[in-house]
Amino acid sequence: MIPATPVAEFVRIPMRIIQGNRKVKLPTHTISKQDSHENATTRRNACPPMGFAHPGQALKAFTLVELMTVIAISGILASLLLPVISKSKSSAQRVQCTSNLRQLGFAVQLYWNDFEQKPFAYSTERTSKGIRYWFGRLEKGVEGQRKLDHTQGVLWPYIKGRGIERCPSFDYSSPLYKSKAITASYGYGYNLHIAQKSESGLQSQGRFRMTQLKSPSGSALFADAAQINDFQPPASSSNPMLEEFYYINFNPGDYPNVHFRHQIQANSLFCDGHVSNESPLPDSLDQRLPTMNIGRMQKEKLLIQ
Repeated sequence: MIPATPVAEFVRIPMRIIQGNRKVKLPTHTISKQDSHENATTRRNACPPMGFAHPGQALKAFTLVELMTVIAISGILASLLLPVISKSKSSAQRVQCTSNLRQLGFAVQLYWNDFEQKPFAYSTERTSKGIRYWFGRLEKGVEGQRKLDHTQGVLWPYIKGRGIERCPSFDYSSPLYKSKAITASYGYGYNLHIAQKSESGLQSQGRFRMTQLKSPSGSALFADAAQINDFQPPASSSNPMLEEFYYINFNPGDYPNVHFRHQIQANSLFCDGHVSNESPLPDSLDQRLPTMNIGRMQKEKLLIQ
């Protein structure tokens, strides 16, 4: 015969304390296993796992004030980070632009070595089909629809590739930009005062050698360039637009043509090969589109002594 299972089994727990150096036995307390199980269940129910609630009890959510506080703090952090990110992007673009100009400088030095230190002309050939400039042959036609052949530029044999002709800080996507060719041609301008010293140019002014420069480190060769156009469609006097420009000079009768597009500074390559940041002359920024920062460089860095 199988003995009946007791309703509750009991565990005898002896209790002892120490008084001085001898142990004192206390009366034994009896706790049932059922009571032990119920106590454990009560403890578990009293402390539900994090993120959960008792049945029938709603989870505690953010109050509107707490939510608005979080949003406000996020907005403040974003406002602090955005200028830093923008400045980092501008710095990276300036570095890339500097690299472009240095590579142009290497190509020019090779050209000078091959042609007895003679400067190359701004333009060398003008026909019914187009004009051959220092950067390539640009066909005649409607602005923005003309083809440009870069392989006809005087520096092409030394560059033999594309990419360094565009400054990453030139905003070709701007609604104020007016293209001169089908694609972007050149974002840098050649010092016209040096170009005019060429023997082969259409505006040649006599025999000159680059070794005759009194201060190569103070004579600009290329710089970030652009111009405000208000005379060729779609531009007009009431709708001035930004366009690439292929030379830089100092002539009060011409529109300003140095583009200070790196936080109101322009990168300029000098005849000794170094690149520096140039600031515009005071009050020289073209006010037809003042936010485009088109102005003039120092006269002494452009004119040839």
